[in-house]
Amino acid sequence: MSTHLMSTYNRQPVTFVRGEGVRLWDEQDREYLDALCGIAVTGLGHAHPDISDAICEQARTLIHTSNVYGVHWQSRLADRLAAISGMDRVFFSNSGAEANEAAIKLARLHAHNRQIDDPQILVMETSFHGRTLATLAATGNPAIQKGFEPLVGGFLRVPYGDLAAIEQMAAKHDNIVAVLVEPVQGEGGVRPAPMGYLGGIRALCDRYDWLMMVDEVQTGMGRTGHWFGFQHVDGLLPDVMSLAKGLGNGVPIGACLAAGKAANLFAPGNHGSTFGGNPLVCRVAHTVIAVIERDQLLQRAVTLSTRIRTGLAAEFSGEPAIVEIRGLGLLIGIVLDRPCGELVRRALDAGLLINVTANSVIRILPPLVLSDAEADEIVTRLVRIVRDWLAENAEQVSD
Repeated sequence: MSTHLMSTYNRQPVTFVRGEGVRLWDEQDREYLDALCGIAVTGLGHAHPDISDAICEQARTLIHTSNVYGVHWQSRLADRLAAISGMDRVFFSNSGAEANEAAIKLARLHAHNRQIDDPQILVMETSFHGRTLATLAATGNPAIQKGFEPLVGGFLRVPYGDLAAIEQMAAKHDNIVAVLVEPVQGEGGVRPAPMGYLGGIRALCDRYDWLMMVDEVQTGMGRTGHWFGFQHVDGLLPDVMSLAKGLGNGVPIGACLAAGKAANLFAPGNHGSTFGGNPLVCRVAHTVIAVIERDQLLQRAVTLSTRIRTGLAAEFSGEPAIVEIRGLGLLIGIVLDRPCGELVRRALDAGLLINVTANSVIRILPPLVLSDAEADEIVTRLVRIVRDWLAENAEQVSD
């Protein structure tokens, strides 16, 4: 590993050099089963032929011109995203953090139109929205905020899943302009929104003229079994939605979508991006949508989720260290009664890629293109790893 790289990551001791489908190979040509997808990015797996063809053909044709001009594939992708989401307008960026920055700016413009001078956005404890200065302030994780104070102002924090807390904030503050929420808190421990929570937020936003802003960076693009996590609630439509990760299957692209009163807030000069929405990334993202539709991967994600979660539940039945198996679609968390970060390295040694979030939750984010046999293999390998580790750490219980 180069000594010239900034020390921003605690990297695992492996470097991958190629991939195919749900498999990766390292520099020693050792094979790994990828149940992490680059943290919910490569939903179509590695080296997918349709994605590779789109990249190659577009790279030979046109990669970049600037948003000073029209971009054919950007327009086509915006139309497709609007069709599958119900949203009206799209701004393209390069990442999920940038998409959330755009959402925050929309909330500020909404406040300006309401003549609110000190606008506040309601955000959730244990949330994650990015690492730029504004999205870091919106994120509910003091550990990653440490050292970057003073944080950007304009955020009020409430517990995730608590509608009453939002109503209490509304009674105390007349300068709230938006709510920013994840349908499933991925970094926060794979915590799905409780029944009625997102619909309740929508109703409160309508009552108080707030923007409902949904962070779908991790939950979007079929990860939960719908195109977007908010679509699990019948009839729900947010005012703003952020998107990235699985949209480009590894090609860097983010998007901020807006509907209704938020759709026309941005005017020329309000926001922009040099690289955002270039022909290459937009063609790839357009292809991702086409493949998901053609191969019926939304339905497949539901089937695979049931298979994996049923398998894990059966294998871990009666194991007191396993508190809960939860999630939505192929965003699955296995909650333990103790810190379990060591399992990431153990799984790597066993040829399986996973991660641990919120200290004690194993998070798996398998590709949507898993076969039944590969799904079963993930379960088998993971169960063996966890059981062996628990047997060696029988006395360790978290506080």
